[in-house]
Amino acid sequence: MYYFDPHIHMVSRTTDDYETLARMGCIGMSEPAFWAGFDRGSVDSFRDYFSQLTDFERNRAGQYGITHFTWLCINAKEAENVELSREVIKMIPEFLDISNVLGIGEIGLNKNSRNECIIFEEHIELALKHDLPILIHTPHLEDKYQGTRMILDMLCNESKLARDHVLVDHVEEHTIQPVLEKGFWAGMTLYPVSKCTPARACDMVEQFGPEKLLVNSAGDWGPSKPTAVPDFIMEMRRRGHPESLIRKMVYENPIEFFSQSRNFKFTPPDVLPAV
Repeated sequence: MYYFDPHIHMVSRTTDDYETLARMGCIGMSEPAFWAGFDRGSVDSFRDYFSQLTDFERNRAGQYGITHFTWLCINAKEAENVELSREVIKMIPEFLDISNVLGIGEIGLNKNSRNECIIFEEHIELALKHDLPILIHTPHLEDKYQGTRMILDMLCNESKLARDHVLVDHVEEHTIQPVLEKGFWAGMTLYPVSKCTPARACDMVEQFGPEKLLVNSAGDWGPSKPTAVPDFIMEMRRRGHPESLIRKMVYENPIEFFSQSRNFKFTPPDVLPAV
């Protein structure tokens, strides 16, 4: 089955991972901007990173028949530096007309601080100004519920924001319902030691249904598995769910959400290239 991974950080993966993903049916992915493993100190370091996302990673993915899209922002872990964050936000429009840039993300909260909230809201203003969708990071572990509620409050306070243009990612059992009830898209991230497992993701699909719900691997610097979406497919099959439902979750839903971006041009290949 073809699938589309809506959130995966391929800058942290090897080329072998691209080959493995292609063999397992991945034909498209989107890569949000995120933390580099250290706090960057200048706007030029972000400019170089955005060039990597919009050029090098797109070409690396294309060698294996995978269409690569990206999102741009300064992530929440570095948003405590308000001065630098504002310089980065001011620079981002340089890249917004590049053909694989879908929108602004992954923005959000890390420790739910005041500065993080300031930069979160300024990212929203940027997205609204350029009529772009938004991909949102919700905090980890003990900060997740409070941070998710804070994020939803800030989003709902923006009357000009179309809620179906927003994907709130990393939902878990205690945060998925308010995200969907408010009219936003929700993303389930499959991690081996935190966030969500394939079995828990299947539970949430069975409880809440497939509408406005995505599943992704993240595949970042920490313990993660870039082939987690195929694991979800196998768990859904093990439970006897029809192929049409699985396809909706791993292919049709991502296409529906990303199609709201003016830069989303995606034609699935008839045959995957030999690798």
